Amino acid sequence: MDDIDRNIINTLQHGFPVCDRPYLQVATELGLTEQELLDRLQALLDDGTLSRFGPLYHAELMGGALTLAAVKVPEHRFDEVTEIINAFPEVAHNYARNHELNMWFVIATETPEQLQQTIDAIEQHTGLLVFNMPKINEYFVGLKLEA
Repeated sequence: MDDIDRNIINTLQHGFPVCDRPYLQVATELGLTEQELLDRLQALLDDGTLSRFGPLYHAELMGGALTLAAVKVPEHRFDEVTEIINAFPEVAHNYARNHELNMWFVIATETPEQLQQTIDAIEQHTGLLVFNMPKINEYFVGLKLEA
């Protein structure tokens, strides 16, 4: 990662313009062409420096619900359970963890009622207990890369 990539990451953490050509606007602010910005973002995604690039929504303010959940999956069922859980459209992302609770995932639903329904359905389909760990407080941790 070079200084330009660091500057792109630092800049994009503070918002993304809502306009007809948002990438062009950001590129201009950074002294790049629109295509250079797009190419660099794609390269950062392709090499794994960035795991995703997209908006973050505050589900609760939009009338929905969000939680972190975990399950204890027997090692021999890990791939099977991953496939089952990832098939739920409410599951935003899923991570393997080196812990007794070895699979963690985020559930986001359109309504608070759907959250428990989704947890119940995952338990029914996997036969495993889902540990629901709802957010109590929200913190924003900014990342500032030194150039």
